[in-house]
Amino acid sequence: MRIEESVKLDFKDVLIRPKRSTLDSRKNVDISREFTFKWSKKTFAGVPIIAANMDGVGTFAMAKAFIEDGNGLSVALHKHYPLKDLQGFYKENGHESVWYSIGMVKADEEKLDEFIKKGGKPDKLCIDVANGYSEHFVGFVKKIREKYPQKTIMAGNVVTGEMVEELILAGVDVVKVGIGPGSVCTTRRMTGVGYPQLSAIIECADAAHGLGGLICADGGCTVPGDVAKAFGAGADFVMLGGMLAGHDQSEQEVIEEGGKQYLQFYGMSSSTAMNKHKGGVAEYRASEGKTVRIPYRGSVHGALQDILGGLRSTCTYVGARRLKNLSKCTTFIRVSQQLNTVFGDN
Repeated sequence: MRIEESVKLDFKDVLIRPKRSTLDSRKNVDISREFTFKWSKKTFAGVPIIAANMDGVGTFAMAKAFIEDGNGLSVALHKHYPLKDLQGFYKENGHESVWYSIGMVKADEEKLDEFIKKGGKPDKLCIDVANGYSEHFVGFVKKIREKYPQKTIMAGNVVTGEMVEELILAGVDVVKVGIGPGSVCTTRRMTGVGYPQLSAIIECADAAHGLGGLICADGGCTVPGDVAKAFGAGADFVMLGGMLAGHDQSEQEVIEEGGKQYLQFYGMSSSTAMNKHKGGVAEYRASEGKTVRIPYRGSVHGALQDILGGLRSTCTYVGARRLKNLSKCTTFIRVSQQLNTVFGDN
């Protein structure tokens, strides 16, 4: 046993210090990015925000809305769509705005193989597991890279620099960073495992960029300012779940109660998700997610305007003409919340 005593920070523990700026309007800020992925050599051009591969978020309807938005955002489709539905979506909408998600179970790999065999062309893959620290996961990533050398691979989740380096060297183009920060994730409560998300982004970005790789900050963003903090900390992509839930594009039934409308939102390791997709919670594990009702929010386009507008505004406050420059212009100020958490608000 050992204790690491250096301070680790979450989004709530910092603010971004404003600086003098030559920008006179938010409309002069370019929030798109251009990347060439390390292993696939494919390119990305657009706003690097990704809808999470969760029920109610990573949906066909969300992907279509992102295409309509025209900013180059993308969606990691949840992995539970039938093969026939995936074929129809890709044929109609192409592959530019979507990531094809798989886990490590044999059925997921076989479905991907069959999809490609039948003419599907997913150029971006998201290999998603709760615990990216197992040797089995690293081996699986290597296997997929060898099988599909020209596919762009995003994989995770991890929170430390050494594991980011291992995954990049195993063939990952974009490493997903985050264990336990999501609003409907209970991993930290159930297992005691996790890492404050802001510090995880800073440390993992440093490790990835040294090897020519990229990271995707996954989880913990609850307001547009958190998205800006993630990019300011060095994230190349930011993945959003709860901020994009509750909209028309969720492909869920609206629940009416007390004259108000709600939609269900749940973690993919929750009992709700496991009952729906796996027939229940296996006897050897516990639920690590929760189910909540969130107010019905209408179309996602309004939320996107708030998120992108907030990001542009952050850039004007620190003088970053392009999103690419935001991390270079960012100075974080620690605030007293962390001390209040430790000592109380007396």
